[in-house]
Amino acid sequence: MQKSFDEIPLTRPATPLLDSIETPDKLRALDRSLLVQVVDELRAYLLWSVGHSGGHFGAGLGVVELTVALHYLYNTPDDRLVWDVGHQCYPHKILTGRREKMSSIRQQGGLSGFPKRSESPFDTFGVGHSSTSVSAALGMALGAEMSGSSHRAVAIIGDGAMTAGQAFEALNHAAHTRSNLLVILNDNNMSISHSVGGLATYFARIWASKSYITLREGGKKVLSSMPSAWNFLRRTEESMKNMVSPDALFESIGFNYIGPIDGHDVDELVRTINNLRDLDGPQLLHIYTTKGKGFTPAEADPIGYHAINKIEPKTKPIVAAPSKPPGPKYQDIFGQWLCDMAGKDEKLVAITPAMCEGSGMLAYSQQFPERFHDVAICEQHALTLAAGLACENQKPVVAIYSTFLQRAYDQLIHDIALQDLDVTFGIDRAGLVGEDGATHGGVFDIAYLRCVPNMIIAAPSDENECRQLLYSCYEHKGPAAVRYPRGNGPGTAIESTMTALALGKANIVRRGSDVVILSFGVLLPAALAAAEMLDISVIDMRWVKPLDEKMIEEVCRQYELVVTVEDHQLMGGAGSAVNEFVHQQGLQVNLLNLGLPDHFIHHGKRDALLSQAGLDVPGIKLSIENRMAKLGMVAKNAATQVAPSI
Repeated sequence: MQKSFDEIPLTRPATPLLDSIETPDKLRALDRSLLVQVVDELRAYLLWSVGHSGGHFGAGLGVVELTVALHYLYNTPDDRLVWDVGHQCYPHKILTGRREKMSSIRQQGGLSGFPKRSESPFDTFGVGHSSTSVSAALGMALGAEMSGSSHRAVAIIGDGAMTAGQAFEALNHAAHTRSNLLVILNDNNMSISHSVGGLATYFARIWASKSYITLREGGKKVLSSMPSAWNFLRRTEESMKNMVSPDALFESIGFNYIGPIDGHDVDELVRTINNLRDLDGPQLLHIYTTKGKGFTPAEADPIGYHAINKIEPKTKPIVAAPSKPPGPKYQDIFGQWLCDMAGKDEKLVAITPAMCEGSGMLAYSQQFPERFHDVAICEQHALTLAAGLACENQKPVVAIYSTFLQRAYDQLIHDIALQDLDVTFGIDRAGLVGEDGATHGGVFDIAYLRCVPNMIIAAPSDENECRQLLYSCYEHKGPAAVRYPRGNGPGTAIESTMTALALGKANIVRRGSDVVILSFGVLLPAALAAAEMLDISVIDMRWVKPLDEKMIEEVCRQYELVVTVEDHQLMGGAGSAVNEFVHQQGLQVNLLNLGLPDHFIHHGKRDALLSQAGLDVPGIKLSIENRMAKLGMVAKNAATQVAPSI
């Protein structure tokens, strides 16, 4: 949809009170009556700063009041705040000494879009994915107990993160330990429904009041010798809570549940959290908020405004049109293939762990709702669900981001591959993703997939190859994965006809002399451009597993130098697979592997990150030239070269 930014201020808003708050201790020095003004100024500044830098948008707007209340009441950073999901953290960053750096967020060398321990002592835990906060905060609470520290731990979980199994595993353990932990469930309608109303708020205020807590604990001591009387009063209390609370689950686990309360009433938040702060044992405060609060379009479309690009001037300078327009996004290629394939095969069932829009599945979900399962942030369940469907001779397709698949690795091995079940994976966001940084970079999937028996792995180089390899993997009887990146393709024409490409067969795209590049995936255009300058050969490998072993044997005999190129970690990647085969066969050839180095690559523009890793055209060319020089090889003039016979 066309996004409207009319409500975002074009000039920096006046924020005199916010400007005086360099760190949270300055906030805590303010009179409580000024917090409403702080909230207003913080929201205005957030609207302006994200509007002009781009970044995660709606979630931060929804937790402005909560962020102010927490930093006002807790002695941060000694007290630990763990934000989950991490894109709620923008207001937190503004209040913790990074206000003037917000213009650099998600840019190379700038602030991370998520909490990052190396960035600030106020970022107590790195949270790029979701549903880890309760586990981490519980560990911090237990660690404080062991060291005799009095600092407190708070997990702020929301925006769908409560749907994941790990969150409930942690809640169960926290209740068992009886540690001093506060969990704040930020319910913004992205996870569970909330119960809104005056009666619920009234009872929540009573249950969180110090007088009620004192009365309850005192009554428990007095009636401990009269179990029947105490059990009667306890059941009465539970029944009252059940009438106005959305879920009795938290109480049954062992948490003291309070809520729901209005998460945009800073006075109510301060009053309630202040009462809960010093209580012993696990506490859960349920608040309801509006994602995108304060920006009407984001409130109406919280998914569409989850993140935004920076505002561009309405009158843009005239620039030359690109020589070739970019192709469609790979996620949309997958989505179209999914619809086309489902129209041909009624056994196809599509599954995603809360990534319907991001994986290009919206049209499919509308056309085939009875064959679509969005299982929420439950990657493990998604894979075992697919395994169960495959056991009933259905054809499950799992659309999942590369980094999210890591969370279900056990299920991939034990539930799918070990049983050789017919499950197809569309692995989105493979390779470097850019501004989301290391937490979202899909740079490990080749390594962790190719070591699993029965798996096959395809790495398309363009849009059409992506469509055809999806079909090829779907037709394969067994577990199969197609990895493709975030963003647009190079603009290759897409054939509507679906043709199964031969399993493990590469494609020669350029013939040259002395050197050959084996390209895995979408870096093929860069590899081809470098090869044109050096007049060397290029092969689009298409398959990581199985490799085209016959092709590799031929090039090892005909070329002096074999180069592998991939948008993946070098260790364990496609180049490593080639090295292993060459070594096992006893082939004698010079090898050069180009890929990502053995360290995490942080946020920035994808093109800039690829350049930094030497995986752009100049970088590939220079690496090959340097290796040729070490080997005493001299590049020949293109007109005098004789091409090998492959």
